[in-house]
Amino acid sequence: MATILLVGVDLFFRAKLEGLLAGHRLVTSDSADPPELVICDISRVDPDEVADSWLDTPIIGYTNHTDTHGLRRAHTAGFDRVIVKSALVEQAPGLVAALLGDEVG
Repeated sequence: MATILLVGVDLFFRAKLEGLLAGHRLVTSDSADPPELVICDISRVDPDEVADSWLDTPIIGYTNHTDTHGLRRAHTAGFDRVIVKSALVEQAPGLVAALLGDEVG
């Protein structure tokens, strides 16, 4: 079970992620334990600030498919994965497992 920090994620989408990533602990603020992964809504946060805050932590950034500027900013900031929201819903368990070094299965 990994601790995953959610940054800028709205309550509705958090509930969806909790269902998709049931084996992990999702937090929305800094906890005593550092996160092993960060998932953030690029449309609601500054990608550079997120990347600067979590230098040694894998980051998944998502936004809607029309936010090409946000997608580019997250790539430039150095996010490990940048994906459209619908694809994150489809691929969340596999993406998280890959970034955490877990086997999918």
